[in-house]
Amino acid sequence: MATARHLLVVDDEPHIGLVLRPYLEQLGYSVSFARTLGEARTALRATPVTDGVLLDIHLPDGSGLDFLRDLRRQGGTASLPVLVLTAEGEDRVLREARRLGASLVTKPFSPSKLSHRIAMMFGDAEDKRGEPR
Repeated sequence: MATARHLLVVDDEPHIGLVLRPYLEQLGYSVSFARTLGEARTALRATPVTDGVLLDIHLPDGSGLDFLRDLRRQGGTASLPVLVLTAEGEDRVLREARRLGASLVTKPFSPSKLSHRIAMMFGDAEDKRGEPR
């Protein structure tokens, strides 16, 4: 059997982890969490290797967008799949996340929409007509 893809969820809201972990593990993913950008940087250097990131924009120690820019500048993470989970509604911020190659899911989100976007992020599903990336 193939090894489960490892997702790193970077979000400072504890309930996100409580909800997402069992759901994502039921879908076959291995999941770890970081509540700060510092924890996320440490997790990216750890084992298991991170296959994809679910990233909040507003974190206690900085901007998820700045973190995403840093990922894109580094060779090892330049093409790492990232799905931004955000309650942010400002078009400029959302456009920048897309420009940096991230997919988007706005909070609150449905589990089915999230699982579809994760599958799209890994190229396991096609984009539904009319939905932004």
